[in-house]
Amino acid sequence: MTMVKAHVSTHELVAGRYRLLDVVHRETNRVGWYGEYTDDAPGTRPCLVTRIGLPAGLGEEDAHRAAQRVVRMSETMARVCPGRVATVLEALAEGGSLWTVTEWIDGLPLGQLIEQRRVFPHARAARIGLELLDVLEAAHGEGITHGELSPGQVFVRARGPVVVTGFGLAGATLAPRLAAPSYASPEQARDERIGPAADLWAVGAILYTMVEGRPPYRDRDRPEATLKGVDRLPLRTPLRAGPLGPVVQGLLRKDSRERMTRPAVRQSLARVLDEDTHGVPAPRLRRAYAVARVAGPRWSGRAMAAGTALAVVGVTVAALAATGQLPGTENTSSDGAQARPTAPSAPPGEDGADRVTEVPAPAPSPPAASSPPASSPSPPPAPTPTPTAPSPSATAGALPAGFRVFQAREGFSVALPEDWTRLDTTRAGDLAYRVTFGAEGDPRTLAVTYSERVGPDPVAVWRDDVEPGLRQADGFARIGEIEATTYQGYEAADMEWAVDVDGTRVRTLGRGFLLGGNRGFSLRWTTPAADWDATANSRALSTVLKTFRPGPS
Repeated sequence: MTMVKAHVSTHELVAGRYRLLDVVHRETNRVGWYGEYTDDAPGTRPCLVTRIGLPAGLGEEDAHRAAQRVVRMSETMARVCPGRVATVLEALAEGGSLWTVTEWIDGLPLGQLIEQRRVFPHARAARIGLELLDVLEAAHGEGITHGELSPGQVFVRARGPVVVTGFGLAGATLAPRLAAPSYASPEQARDERIGPAADLWAVGAILYTMVEGRPPYRDRDRPEATLKGVDRLPLRTPLRAGPLGPVVQGLLRKDSRERMTRPAVRQSLARVLDEDTHGVPAPRLRRAYAVARVAGPRWSGRAMAAGTALAVVGVTVAALAATGQLPGTENTSSDGAQARPTAPSAPPGEDGADRVTEVPAPAPSPPAASSPPASSPSPPPAPTPTPTAPSPSATAGALPAGFRVFQAREGFSVALPEDWTRLDTTRAGDLAYRVTFGAEGDPRTLAVTYSERVGPDPVAVWRDDVEPGLRQADGFARIGEIEATTYQGYEAADMEWAVDVDGTRVRTLGRGFLLGGNRGFSLRWTTPAADWDATANSRALSTVLKTFRPGPS
């Protein structure tokens, strides 16, 4: 089997139109790059370019058919499972390799997160497992077996379910498996006909890797040797699986007829989530503004100037980046650093006042070519991400009823409920500001912060600069892990927490991303914990994340 080379020139072009910028993730015989699609249109579009080595001796016609199969399968999966499977823009055979180009996914490969954090909390692993089951159930209902599932084919976003790539690779050639042989099922390793049970084995192997920090069967010097080990060697007993132990071992049974069924797996993983105690519901807040001021540490002028509390904002916004809806800047300074993003939409009034407009928010802009996605640590944040979003190529589209674009005099814009206004503004000279939005009688608030003193590691900012102050609040409890992610090349991180305000439990999502040059934005969305999962709250938060556009201070 041909192996994929691990290094390419920074500006190498694939098919004369896809520029490879940075390696996102590597697996045996598979390498993924953050790339740009260059065409006759102004600017470039970000994309994910993946290269898989084709078996030696595969004819040109067979290689072409393999590429066509990947495209057809992508079209089918986009129909049966929209938003959960990466859209393949093009697939082609070139230089003994199969290249697939998909729209850029605003998240991190699960394999990269595993490398960074080694092990996942059981609840986080269970949630990812359930999301994989959703995609596989849709595929199996159409008679489609993935057959190449591995951590490198699963992208974790800050908000929203995982996105799966790689459909159509299995069966594209006569090879039992093209890449990541350590996640092949025993029947696949024996080159037998495979079906849905092979995908369930892969889910078990992925769960095993998330909780143990290593795959159930290690990669050997040759793919054939790895496949032989999967088929013949006994499973290494999981030591850290805890409540996931029964489902992991039930999925990793050599005989496909003895493996747990999909309904049984779903029930077991749901039970693990039910037993995870995070977040306590509470009655509604009486005043939104009080929430905004109490939910986080109070910022003194001294702290803001020092940039410590500001880092919180930067980190919070990182989460925003994780959702994949924050645009980047189109300008770069003379030293190559990204310049401050310009504000889109209608400008503020001539008197410097804020302006509200009914037009839809503009689509996000791709980052400059000099800023490929950075590798970031990640626990469920993105999750708060554990290490966090929607496609950068997608437009914001029309706004939901009851929302208008608010163009702040500071330059940024965001779509908010039509009755919301600016509640408070705090500044630290030209270095930082925080603007809080809300409405009388509405318990929710949004705080937008900009800082030019943000540290270089968004996860460390949340952990070391922000959380210690938050712990002083009544009833503080972090929800999940602080998660790192990237958004179109920007480093980002998310954190969620809950506190008690006047006897009411409130919950906050902090999202932040780094613009470069110690500059960053953050968003804090706060609402009563009891209303967190309400449709109205989810819609409002989603709209904010999709429409926020950064601008100069």
